[in-house]
Amino acid sequence: MNFDRKELSNIQLLDLYKRLLKPRLIEEKMLILLRQGKVSKWFSGIGQEAISVGITAALDKDEYILPMHRNLGVFTGRDIPLHRLFSQWQGKKSGFTKGRDRSFHFGTQEFKIIGMISHLGPQMGVADGIALANKLKKNGKVTAVFTGEGATSEGDFHEALNIAAVWDLPVLFVIENNGYGLSTPTNEQYRCENLADKGIGYGMESHIIDGNNILDVYTKIAELKASLAINPRPILLEFKTFRMRGHEEASGTKYVPQELMDEWAIKDPIANFKNYLLSISVLSEEMDVEFKANIKTEIDENWAITVAEPDFEANLSEELNDVYKVHQFEYVTHSDEVENIRVVDAISNSLRQSMERHDNLVIMGQDIAEYGGAFKITEGFVAQFGKERVRNTPICESAIVSAAMGLSINGQKAIVEMQFADFVSSGFNPIVNLLAKSHYRWLENADVVVRMPCGGGTQAGPFHSQTNEAWFTKTPGLKVVYPAFPYDVKGLLNTAINDPNPVMFFEHKQLYRSVYQDVPKDYYTIPFGKASLIKEGNDVTVISFGAGVHWALDTLTKNPEIKADLLDLRTLQPMDTEAILTSVKKTGKCIILQEDTLFGGISSDISAFIMENAFQYLDAPVKRVGSLESPIPFVKALEDQYLPKARFEEVLKELVAY
Repeated sequence: MNFDRKELSNIQLLDLYKRLLKPRLIEEKMLILLRQGKVSKWFSGIGQEAISVGITAALDKDEYILPMHRNLGVFTGRDIPLHRLFSQWQGKKSGFTKGRDRSFHFGTQEFKIIGMISHLGPQMGVADGIALANKLKKNGKVTAVFTGEGATSEGDFHEALNIAAVWDLPVLFVIENNGYGLSTPTNEQYRCENLADKGIGYGMESHIIDGNNILDVYTKIAELKASLAINPRPILLEFKTFRMRGHEEASGTKYVPQELMDEWAIKDPIANFKNYLLSISVLSEEMDVEFKANIKTEIDENWAITVAEPDFEANLSEELNDVYKVHQFEYVTHSDEVENIRVVDAISNSLRQSMERHDNLVIMGQDIAEYGGAFKITEGFVAQFGKERVRNTPICESAIVSAAMGLSINGQKAIVEMQFADFVSSGFNPIVNLLAKSHYRWLENADVVVRMPCGGGTQAGPFHSQTNEAWFTKTPGLKVVYPAFPYDVKGLLNTAINDPNPVMFFEHKQLYRSVYQDVPKDYYTIPFGKASLIKEGNDVTVISFGAGVHWALDTLTKNPEIKADLLDLRTLQPMDTEAILTSVKKTGKCIILQEDTLFGGISSDISAFIMENAFQYLDAPVKRVGSLESPIPFVKALEDQYLPKARFEEVLKELVAY
């Protein structure tokens, strides 16, 4: 192995050596504790340390790094107190996730490290968002994100690299190619000779680096970092390396040919660098012994702190309170000056006034810039706010949602427009696993609103007409809003943008240009979790949201003899359960109308809630009405049959007569 110190001083060389030693010695300690049954699981990075150590040493302390689960050198390189790392691995409270996640599945703003989720690929999109925020701030900062050769087969890898290339984002995409994705060798994973060659397809600069040579890693990253400050761009880096132990300790290495293990054993990054430093008289054997002794003492002292820490005790209120970031709702009142506008106008007004109010707010989506979006909601926004903040995206929902998470991490607000709510399935993973879980896992909120144009009645067929709110009301950590009137749309969207938690904001397409209302011209907010009582009566409680509210209104207008409380929920998570119980206790009968199919829908939960909390007040079973148990069809006759409006009237009359 050839080492080139270039202009590095003796002090810098010794610092890199000590940085290499620390993760190796920690691992050796953990492997002993694992055999003793004192540690439950371990993902080893032995053999790969030079990559993590070299990159971390070359970046500034305030530059974000997104590591994987065998990049211990990133965490030690940022000088995280070892007892906090140990407590994280042991599930102690002084770790980083309050016992809610294990090993390296965490992040820390204090040390500018953003941990992975087990799905691997989405963190590359997060890096895009962090880098985009840096570019908007013009701070010259670089973001480094790690992945393995296995995850380069994921769609998120392609999406993230494509976005970074199109937007010229200062991201170092780091591939640690250690030859195996768990046990699957590279010749069963991809056909290109080198993964760095994939950079050509993205119009991206790429390099192949010896991942076991600490000086090659450090000097190349330092050189690229200086270049990126002048010319921001993404760079794909393939580090050739090898892990000398299994994917995790339980998996072993029997699937690896012994000659391959022998070949890489002689390329050990620490032993070779040590010998180089000895050969140029920068390091002595006595110094080496002293370095190791000091690090081992630090490890033992910090392990003792972790062992002495009490075992975790569950706290129910703390668990539930940490699902969402606490948000103090700001009640902004409006003047009496109104204009009669449609739902689309209310959305556009909210977005425009929020962009003026929050200069860190970025809107992203397909065709939303000059074209103004599929429904022309952002028409004219580019002229007012510029393309930096109103961003057309490639067709890559998953990475864009992940990028929105990255924007939030780096101090921005983000709105993602799904061109149609149906397309959110392509971005489902980062919504339910990144946005929804991050605050619970490590107290990092996702200041993201996902706009969801949804619903039937427009003969758009199975891929442009779904009402899929139930996909998200099931997921703790998300807030779900589904208004029916322009006034509510504007006030609730303003609140959603202010809220630091992830919000799924459903907008029914059929209502876009068919429903008018007098709406205040100026900015105002409406609190979440407060239903709207639209009509009052003693015969029955009708509960609905979205287009269902208008269907219920039409039905009640057609049948004036039925005196009903009509409750528009407006928000599904949080839900106004108090308003539901108050009305049901008054009327004794309840019918719930949703556009979604019945099985697994939100009406089932509302019905169960009423039965469990107001059973003694009921004079009849709670009724639910929804769409047919089929995908939504295209032809009008079939769509009319599918949607629940006609059936609702029949079931309502039966309930009132019960």
